[in-house]
Amino acid sequence: MNRLARTALVLAGAGAGAAALRGAATARRRARENGSRWMVVTINRAPTDVMPRDTPPSPLDEFGDALEITVRPAPGDRGTELAARLREPAPPASASLPSRLAGKDPRQGVRRALREAKSLLEAGEVMLPDAPPTGRGDTVGGKAVGLASKRAGGEGVL
Repeated sequence: MNRLARTALVLAGAGAGAAALRGAATARRRARENGSRWMVVTINRAPTDVMPRDTPPSPLDEFGDALEITVRPAPGDRGTELAARLREPAPPASASLPSRLAGKDPRQGVRRALREAKSLLEAGEVMLPDAPPTGRGDTVGGKAVGLASKRAGGEGVL
């Protein structure tokens, strides 16, 4: 191998190592920030309808003082933004994939409550999808879809 090729290989390896270190640092920073991030839904109602008498909608009031909740007009006169976050940031371990799959991430409950509040305020009831025919469980694929659908409740729609 000639000298130019070796130099190029060393520089490529150094660049890849630097990129990996930068990616790891970014992942650690995001994990710290995720614990205190606001989660927001846009509701097609006036701000006075979303939080009358400064009381949060029923799915969110179950959290009591554990949540910070703000209401502001959505941009472009498109309703109201309802935002919530935990007062105590979630520990970084709860943001790990195994914790989220096990349903132990406290932010999943906040996400679910925001979706339910939006549904209650816009439709008057919490809309749930019918069970998909693939989730019957009589096939391996159906069991996998059923399991994923159960776990999606805290994270959003599949």
